[in-house]
Amino acid sequence: MKLFRFRRFQNERERLFESALADTPQKDVAPEQMNPLVLAYIGDAYFSLYVRTRMVAYEKNKMQALHAVDAKIVSASMQAVACRTIEEDLTDTEREVLRRGRNAKSQVPKSATVGEYRASTAFEAILGYWYLKGDMTRLDEMAGKAFRAILTAMNEEREGN
Repeated sequence: MKLFRFRRFQNERERLFESALADTPQKDVAPEQMNPLVLAYIGDAYFSLYVRTRMVAYEKNKMQALHAVDAKIVSASMQAVACRTIEEDLTDTEREVLRRGRNAKSQVPKSATVGEYRASTAFEAILGYWYLKGDMTRLDEMAGKAFRAILTAMNEEREGN
């Protein structure tokens, strides 16, 4: 069974590479209909770049410090905080995307609880949804709100220790 799954993965990887090489993208799919893990994949990349861009505004030379703070901000536990923060501001359609992201099945890393990881995936999925929908105003507004909430939570955590 493992060999079959591995060969299927190799075939999928090869098909993806060939499509990219030939520049033959799949037909457009509305973000509302996309796999929530694909939305999370895009949302993760967006939020990482958003955080790094924001952090460089405060420090331009200390790479180790930048990475340490960045890694904490984009961690599953902090993104779970972000998810809870923005959830109250979502429309019904956005809540559905968030729900689908939360319910998406994926492997949970040891660094997070199942609840944190599911909330983190939901947060990334809604960011990916806004990005792929082209709603940059909403994306920037909610990413900013999430960023501020995460920094507040990190500060409370820091002061508590």
